[in-house]
Amino acid sequence: MRTLISFAALFLSVFLLQLSTGGLGPLDALSGLMLDFSTEQIGLLGSAHFLGFFIGCWWAPRLIGSIGHSRAFAALTAAGTIGLLLHMLVVDPYAWAAMRIASGLCVAGCYTVIEAWLQAKVTNETRGRSMGAYRVVDMTGSLAAQLIIGVLTPASYVSYNMLAILCCAALLPLTLTRVQQPETPQAPRLRPMLAIACSPLGAAAVVVAALSSASFRMVGPIYAREVGLNAGQIGWFLASFVLGGALAQFPVGWLADKYDRRWVLIGLSAMAIVSSAVTMATPGMSSTSILIAAGFFGLTTFPIYSVAAAHAHDFATDDQRVELSAALMFFFALGAIAAPYATSVLIDLFGPPAMFVLIAAGHLILVIFGLSRMRRRPSPARRTRYIYAPRTSFTIGRLLGRSRRPLPPTRRPDTARSDDPAD
Repeated sequence: MRTLISFAALFLSVFLLQLSTGGLGPLDALSGLMLDFSTEQIGLLGSAHFLGFFIGCWWAPRLIGSIGHSRAFAALTAAGTIGLLLHMLVVDPYAWAAMRIASGLCVAGCYTVIEAWLQAKVTNETRGRSMGAYRVVDMTGSLAAQLIIGVLTPASYVSYNMLAILCCAALLPLTLTRVQQPETPQAPRLRPMLAIACSPLGAAAVVVAALSSASFRMVGPIYAREVGLNAGQIGWFLASFVLGGALAQFPVGWLADKYDRRWVLIGLSAMAIVSSAVTMATPGMSSTSILIAAGFFGLTTFPIYSVAAAHAHDFATDDQRVELSAALMFFFALGAIAAPYATSVLIDLFGPPAMFVLIAAGHLILVIFGLSRMRRRPSPARRTRYIYAPRTSFTIGRLLGRSRRPLPPTRRPDTARSDDPAD
């Protein structure tokens, strides 16, 4: 308990940061609609955010090494705050895209600082409780961020100012804490091909996870508006997605530890296709039906990243885990950069249901690819433990590495070919 109390300042900064930056995506989408931005331009904003996120993941460890944890956190938070405040001073979609790069840089960089701090302070005895609390705080902040959309007026300086205040408030707990700053973290080497070498299916699955998550959270408000939801209901629409994903972690984790993870991935993708079809069928239905469909969509798509990561780590050695986590985050970032813009272009051409057609097509490809990979090699007899893997920074692998304790070995019938070095 004393350890968790000592981390209270870090966790409060996480919550405030998530509350601020997590609400920016849907607010930008609704503001863009009010300001007559095209759907393509709104999608560009989501892609710009993840471009900044990728840059922040790569650059933040080096910045920490140059100026220290607290100064790096302050500088990155200032960049995010400036981007928020400039929104209603320069009303232009391409200028907003540059501001969203700043917000993505802020998110990835600040999470890198916080996770490096946690990594330096946790011990093997406190790691499980600390990471459990960290995940709960992060998920709660994400859920709350969607709900504040109902009280923020789109295209209003006051709304962006409120988010900027929350972003600035995230500075206070961490910079005023008396906890001694840790040593500078070593930046993980970025070796994307390591993910493919360990598990081509895992690498493909995180790209599809990015397609689902980034499209829904960045362009989903446009779909929700088209089916008749107001701003408050759009907040609940996005929150239902996050809540469904949170509720899925325990049952999916149990299945992923008990059964072949490739079947779990295939099953989740098959259910994601069904949930996409259900969501496309909700226009004209009650708002409650639309929210339930969004929750079902989150339940089927949100856990895919963690299952894919667990499957990839089954084929990695202990000294590869940090770099593998960074490689998987790299592929997630690539998918998340491309997904919002591609989705918005399709919506412009074919209407709002095109978003879920694209997502369903991605999951169908993953199902086919998963079935083909299962012919290459049987599931390993000894696997790592499933854990919920936040998509926060390249350094998260350092925190999660020791949590991936091996499961008891299982005996499986060797009915597949074993001539392929990777699955």
